[in-house]
Amino acid sequence: MASTHDSAVQGNTDAGMQLAGSHRVSAHKAAPAASAPAPAPSTTAPTGSAAAASAPAGSVAAQFFRPYILSLRAYVAGKPSPNPEVIKVASNEIPFPTLPSVQQALAEHLADLQIYPDMGASALIHALADYHGVAPEQVGVGNGSASLIEKLVASMAGEGAEVVMPWRSFEAYPIAIRMAGAQPVAVPLRSDGNCDLEAMLAAITEKTRAVMVCTPNNPSGSALTHSELRDFLARVPATIPVVLDEAYLDFVVMNDAVRGVELVQEFANVISLRTFSKAYGLAGLRCGYALAEPSVIAALTAANTPFGVNKLAQVAALAALQARPEVNVRVQHVVDEREKLQVALRELGWSGPSSQANFVWFELGEKANAFNDMCLKHGLVVRTFAGEGVRVTVAEPEAQRRLIAAYEEWVHNE
Repeated sequence: MASTHDSAVQGNTDAGMQLAGSHRVSAHKAAPAASAPAPAPSTTAPTGSAAAASAPAGSVAAQFFRPYILSLRAYVAGKPSPNPEVIKVASNEIPFPTLPSVQQALAEHLADLQIYPDMGASALIHALADYHGVAPEQVGVGNGSASLIEKLVASMAGEGAEVVMPWRSFEAYPIAIRMAGAQPVAVPLRSDGNCDLEAMLAAITEKTRAVMVCTPNNPSGSALTHSELRDFLARVPATIPVVLDEAYLDFVVMNDAVRGVELVQEFANVISLRTFSKAYGLAGLRCGYALAEPSVIAALTAANTPFGVNKLAQVAALAALQARPEVNVRVQHVVDEREKLQVALRELGWSGPSSQANFVWFELGEKANAFNDMCLKHGLVVRTFAGEGVRVTVAEPEAQRRLIAAYEEWVHNE
């Protein structure tokens, strides 16, 4: 069976990323010192593939692109194996086919693709506004939430600016920040796998133009409580936008779960990002949206790519939203499988963070690649971050059985 290191294993260096440390002084006087020392920042942090993207001196690309663009490491998605018996659990996709009502809605629009989509996505925006109980002016859509992250960062930050973000977290953050010419300031996670909010407050300086918060965090799966996040937001300067990435919120079942819409209504500097790629099962069409104060949405819309959300994505997203009861059944199935999986893994000695997402995290350090190979031996393609750990999507029961068997063998061999 062929190795998948080239397609699923992430590199772990990025010279362009600044790690938050004790030498940084907060510009926000109201922010208290962290109650406990932040985890020691690592000296490296990954942004994408294991292969460096730097163009050689004198190349055609070196003549055209800004130097920090050439140093970016491209985002690498987990790729399926050519072996049909191998199950891909690398990309946090939901293990169900497209909703029947979505398939029907898509079929009804296949004959008119010569016509541009509604650039304002008005039907979808009004449906989302009704669903969340907000004004339509508070909803903006984009080609996936990752696209919205790129547009927001590019519009808010630039040369000489800094963006505070958790790390390890979503690989798209440092890429978007460096693309804007700004500096990522990576704040290590807490020991429970959550964003270290106190350390992130301390990392804010006069150069900070935005703060990224991911909950549940990808890839650790840990989720913040509403109370602690609200307390954090109350202490962030109102002039600094906080981008709240809630891609996995549908899978959260913990007490005091974050209520992003409430935070958007209370804090004008909060921008909540959601996606149709996970719970709704539309990863192949790319549609995400933002909830924020109306003037923020207006600015984001102005910066968006014209016709950025294609017709089929709009049709599918609207149909999926209308099928929310069926979506809820699917989400509950994933949550049930996640809980059973975590119980089984803990019985084998797994001590990873308690996941509130549709994946689990194995923090393995330099042994990550070896566990990747063990999973592949058991017929699983996982998402491996070299030198850090392995993320595995909660999928169909057969995939869970294979993962448990792989981990049991791993523990036995250790």
